[in-house]
Amino acid sequence: MSHVIIGTAGHVDHGKSSLIVALTERDPDRLSEEKERGITIELGFTWLDLPDGTRTGIIDVPGHERFVSNMLAGAGGIDLALLVVAADEGVMPQTREHLGILSLLGIPRGVIAITKCDLADQDFIELVEEDVRDHVKNTFLENAPIIRTSSATGEGIRHLKDVLFSEIARVDSNKNHLPFRLPVDRVFSMGGFGTVVTGTLIEGTVRTGEQVEVYPGQKKARVRGIQVHETAVDVASHGQRVAGLGEKIVRARRKSRP
Repeated sequence: MSHVIIGTAGHVDHGKSSLIVALTERDPDRLSEEKERGITIELGFTWLDLPDGTRTGIIDVPGHERFVSNMLAGAGGIDLALLVVAADEGVMPQTREHLGILSLLGIPRGVIAITKCDLADQDFIELVEEDVRDHVKNTFLENAPIIRTSSATGEGIRHLKDVLFSEIARVDSNKNHLPFRLPVDRVFSMGGFGTVVTGTLIEGTVRTGEQVEVYPGQKKARVRGIQVHETAVDVASHGQRVAGLGEKIVRARRKSRP
């Protein structure tokens, strides 16, 4: 089975996390500091339920310039970009920076969401859309759909979901035949379980009980357990968000990426 990962992009305080909450009814921000400051600091993860009963993963990235390295850590596993631009501000520095990063990473498809449409009049929103179109010209988002939304009022959320469903169906992302590779973006310990790692499985499959190789260091580790979207599974495949329990810290990743 082929799975798709949606990743947000855009300037700080343009409503990326709020949009994810409106789409999924789950808050990707998990740190108390994020909730107190009202900005995303670490990568956030959740999922979107699809009409056929399956789920597609979502990575919510920070928009502040100080956390661009965290954005890069999450962007490497994206199959479908969700570029977010606030209707009351328009294109801003990290809008352009994130667009450049996604373009360099070769993200194949994307959708553009104009957020906070309840805070701007129609004339200004039209100017913002024109500005967005100018900035995405000659990029992979040149012909991407633009959806007007408001997480506060619910405007455009159902339409955005339908567009995402349609775009997901067009993404060619089946890489299950390739060797297993999991760039790790979080490592932590849980009492009674041991070391847990999380990441986006960018190539191949992994099964409970299999032995994997840890990079750098070329160490061996056995996979004791796997979770996908908070559900225990025996096998995970390309494009899924994975949490794994291992005998040792599992860090299999591309050497060329941070």
